[in-house]
Amino acid sequence: MNAWYGLGRSATRPNDSLSPYFMPILSLQNVTKDYSTDAAPVRALDGVSLDVAAGEFVALVGRSGCGKSTLLNLAGAMDFPTSGSVLLDGVATSSLKDAELTKLRREKVGFIFQSFQLLNTLTVFGNVELPLMLAGKPNAREAAGERLTWVELEGLGDRYPHQLSGGQMQRVGIARALIHAPKLLLADEPTGNLDTTTGNLILELLRRLARERNTATVMATHSAEAAALADVVVRLRDGKIQDVVRR
Repeated sequence: MNAWYGLGRSATRPNDSLSPYFMPILSLQNVTKDYSTDAAPVRALDGVSLDVAAGEFVALVGRSGCGKSTLLNLAGAMDFPTSGSVLLDGVATSSLKDAELTKLRREKVGFIFQSFQLLNTLTVFGNVELPLMLAGKPNAREAAGERLTWVELEGLGDRYPHQLSGGQMQRVGIARALIHAPKLLLADEPTGNLDTTTGNLILELLRRLARERNTATVMATHSAEAAALADVVVRLRDGKIQDVVRR
């Protein structure tokens, strides 16, 4: 397994210079994140270090408030550390200007949401191709059709979200997240609104896509069953990494 955690750069793998995973897709280096409140600052993450390599499927687990969502937000450059560094494909997110951050998120990161976040006025094709359309990229419809094939929804491109099951809607969300071939896929409770059987199918799909497309995937989940399908399970407690289990 290639996900690694420890304290800063001192936590390295043996013979890293010879490893194809020497440069992780995602690297959190001694990251701390504080939020201001009326009472006192709240420390959401406390000295977290974690590397995720291409093709790895990593589950973040722990109780509500342990830091899972904060870690995902930092990983996707939606927020920034109070101290420490977050590197996405070798670039420190805190060093980028707004236009550069937008480009980084658009090209390097795919987001999957618990509530699907589909636009009801657009067809499946329209939802999946939308990020490419907004970016002015060519061949958006062709790319959308390919992604729908990846998630086994070929033939459903002309349907609207209300004509789909929950599992199908989440598959559309996954196809949309993959539309720009991101290096990092972030999933926040992707099975939270699904029944157990459908949720397991979605998790198997995420694991398969991580391997087939060599996409680093980080998933936050409360579910022990969901975490069991990951390559690496990172357990968070009170903003710190409590332990890491590699399978």
